[in-house]
Amino acid sequence: MPKNADESAADKKPDAAEDCRRCHKPLAFCVCDSVEPITNRTSLLILQHPQEQDRALGTARLTALHFPDAVLKIGLSWPSLSKALGRPVHDPSRWAVLYLGSARADSFGTESAIVAIDRKGEMEDDQRGILSDIEGIVLLDGTWSQAKALWWRNAWMLKCQRVILGPRRPSRYGKLRREPRRDGLATIEAAAMLLAGLESRPDIETTLLASFERMLAKYREVQATMPELAPRPKPKRDYRRRKRA
Repeated sequence: MPKNADESAADKKPDAAEDCRRCHKPLAFCVCDSVEPITNRTSLLILQHPQEQDRALGTARLTALHFPDAVLKIGLSWPSLSKALGRPVHDPSRWAVLYLGSARADSFGTESAIVAIDRKGEMEDDQRGILSDIEGIVLLDGTWSQAKALWWRNAWMLKCQRVILGPRRPSRYGKLRREPRRDGLATIEAAAMLLAGLESRPDIETTLLASFERMLAKYREVQATMPELAPRPKPKRDYRRRKRA
């Protein structure tokens, strides 16, 4: 029996669980239609751990979609910055990598959002000169342990300038995705702070954070209507209670 027009239209309606071809998120979480292109001067390389599976709340690909020449690579190791980027890099020291060590920006008594540090974890002397010379940034995407694995497996990062961030507020993830440290940020938040700060372009941060907020709003909406696609985060374990037991 032939289908009527309404039934045919329903058949063509995309499944909310299908993946978007651009952001690779389930269509229910996709905000690609509102991604605003950003033209900037600082190159962006995002290295994503292959076991980073949080497609619904992940922001690496969403971040890259904003920049025409941003590079997102998925893997564990690359022989050099040039190989990871896919083009020659003549001076890796002019690239900054967001460092994962114990140093915190507020421990140096500075109000700067971006702080360049040396291999000993100390604050570099010529902050303005170093940061103004940066031509590209490397961000490591994944859980805290996954990002640390990327750091240790890519020795070429030792040639890059280490920088840390001093966010004024916790991540906008809030209770949706708990960070192990207060200064832990989503990849898109870190990119927003770094690029806006290095280029004195607050509009970059505004655009990226607005995109992130739209993504989070979509997630919360799906939580209310299709909870099977957007499970609520598991409560933290009470390690003290477990030890006593």
